[in-house]
Amino acid sequence: MPVALRPCFDWKLRTRSIALGTRTLLVGVVNITPDSFSDGGQFATTDQAVEHALRLLDEDADILDLGGESTRPGTRPLVSTQEELDRVLPVMEAVLRERHDAVISIDTYKAATARAVIAAGSEIVNDISGLQWDEAMASTCAELRCGVVLMHTRGRMHEWRTQPPIPSDEVVPLVLRELKERSAAALAAGVERASLVLDPGFGFGKSFEENYPLLVHLAELHTLGFPILAGTSRKSFLGRTLAQIYGHDAPPDRRGNATLASITAAVLAGAHLVRVHDVKAAREAVAVADAIRNGTQQ
Repeated sequence: MPVALRPCFDWKLRTRSIALGTRTLLVGVVNITPDSFSDGGQFATTDQAVEHALRLLDEDADILDLGGESTRPGTRPLVSTQEELDRVLPVMEAVLRERHDAVISIDTYKAATARAVIAAGSEIVNDISGLQWDEAMASTCAELRCGVVLMHTRGRMHEWRTQPPIPSDEVVPLVLRELKERSAAALAAGVERASLVLDPGFGFGKSFEENYPLLVHLAELHTLGFPILAGTSRKSFLGRTLAQIYGHDAPPDRRGNATLASITAAVLAGAHLVRVHDVKAAREAVAVADAIRNGTQQ
């Protein structure tokens, strides 16, 4: 079975460093929104979101990724910075009161949101735009000296359904080229190299079948010299594949087994972190995938 080498890194966050490469780390998703594609409305109140976040930590999430604005396909940015903060900050503060050592990431493309949430105790900024949609984001992350997840996104959310297709043999070169450009821009703005993690952006401007070449060739991202985060959990391309079985796209809550297959493939390709909704099931899947990587039972 081919298994890609996975280089080791020390990921420098705001107040600590995390070792990457020895085992796969789980990033648990906490959407504090009424309209996210996978679980919109389930955790929209502070109490619901805090309960969910603590449960993910109990299930061994290594990092919590808190988001206060949906980025589902077809949407336009509508949430103000203040509304985003009103959703996210009370949840983060409550979680940190209960679990002082919790590592929290803020899923935002707004520099003002990033600044406020990092000041309140977050360690990481996870920017789906690759630091592009807010011209102040790169310099803000450099100033805050936090961890940064830099994602590849093609176009804006409202453009994804109408973008021209990418030939399958051009998907990986495109992502490699643009992630190289965006990481170079981040470094030029003063973000430390040790603080950067790259995310190829499954589903973000890639239509259904365009995601599979990216998953198959994920190991090629190692040539860029950064840790890799893979976020395939419950994505639409998995639901479209399951239509071959059921005759219709599987909804997000029926994509669990497909998610486990995709994250296993990502780990074997050398992903350092996987972003998931169902931490308990993912923990079991990555334990087996890591055992395969290590060539021994754990």
